[in-house]
Order: sequence, then structure tokens, then C-alpha cells
Amino acid sequence: MAGIQGERRRDVADAGARAAGPREGVAGLDVVDESFYARPVLEVAPALLGCVVVHGDTAGVIVETEAYHFSEPACHAYVGLTPRTAVLFGPPGVAYVYRSYGIHALLNAVCEPEDVGAAVLIRALEPLSGLEVMRLRRGGGAGLSNGPGKLTQALGIELTENATSLIDGPIRILAGEPRPYVTGPRIGITKAAELPWRFCAIGSRDVSRPWPPGLNARG
Repeated sequence: MAGIQGERRRDVADAGARAAGPREGVAGLDVVDESFYARPVLEVAPALLGCVVVHGDTAGVIVETEAYHFSEPACHAYVGLTPRTAVLFGPPGVAYVYRSYGIHALLNAVCEPEDVGAAVLIRALEPLSGLEVMRLRRGGGAGLSNGPGKLTQALGIELTENATSLIDGPIRILAGEPRPYVTGPRIGITKAAELPWRFCAIGSRDVSRPWPPGLNARG
């Protein structure tokens, strides 16, 4: 019964998203173009803070990201070109959506020139529009989008949207207001965990995990 109720909630949420009116909070924002993503991943990851992820009639402001590069073992591209990692070696500005631990779909933005192998994981969003739909999809879980698996569930992002354009595809990232940020080690990984490649918007209550004191603040 719980499974049926969960499916019903998702169906209602998806129908509501399709029927909703214009998105509040995103009017007038421009889509981030390919040149934005073609830069080094350590430039793109903090630059994405303050940008807006839009999917259907739901949207959220990016407040936490992590950078991944083929040169370090936590990146999927570290193993080289495979059917799974091919999208990471493709053109920048494309979504890399994969399943984590067989449960959560995670959203990444492919970065750097083609054939490099790098991406930014979108770790957390501040809900911006379509909040009722997001709540229905989350099924009453704690936090709407303060985690990489939560945000894809809230926005209704599916594995079928892997390798789609972030410029003119179903998932789009819009330019927003830059956010001052702190840096620290990535979380939830065991390899290259010491690299300070996690970027969190200062003052946001929607980051997936509060940052420890003493981390470098940048604006």
C-alpha cells in the first residue's frame, strides 16, 4: 500500500507540474551557455552557486556544488572512456545523471572542453518555485532539496535525462546572482576526500551538511 501511495503522490505531483502556470522567480533569467561550462571545473563549480536549476515548473537556486576531474579517483572519468562515462568526455553543458547506491539519481553538469572528463555535482538547492509539487514528490521527507538525491526527487529529474543538454534540454541552468562561498573537502566519498573541492554558499540553510568553522571564505 505504501508503494501505491508513493506512486500516486508522484503522479499527482507530475500532473500538477505540467498544469502549473508560469514559473515564479525565474522570469528574465538567461540560460547559461556552453562557454560557461567549457572552463576548468574548479572555476565552474563555485560559479554555479546562485544559478537556478529549472525542470518543468519547479526550480531551485544552487547553494552547494562539488567538482570532479578525471585526474582524481573519486571522479567516474578516472577509469577512462566507458559506456557509462562517455557523457563526461562529451561536450560541456550536458547533464550527467546517474544512480547512486541504486537509489538516488544525481545531477551533474559536464565541464571543460570535450574529451577531458570533468563535471560538477549539484549537491543542494534553495527551493524557488513549484514548492507544492516538490513537497508532493518528496512525500513529506525532511528537507525539500538540501541534498543531491533530494533535489532530483523534488524536481522530478530522471535517469532518462542523462546526456541531455542543459542549454535547450529538459533540465536547464539559468544565470543568477553570484554567492559568496566557503570551500572544504567533498563529502560522502572515500577516495581523494582530502581535496577542498566542495563549495557552499555562505549563510544558506539548505546546504546538505553545515560547513566546519575555519574554512576559506571567498566572494
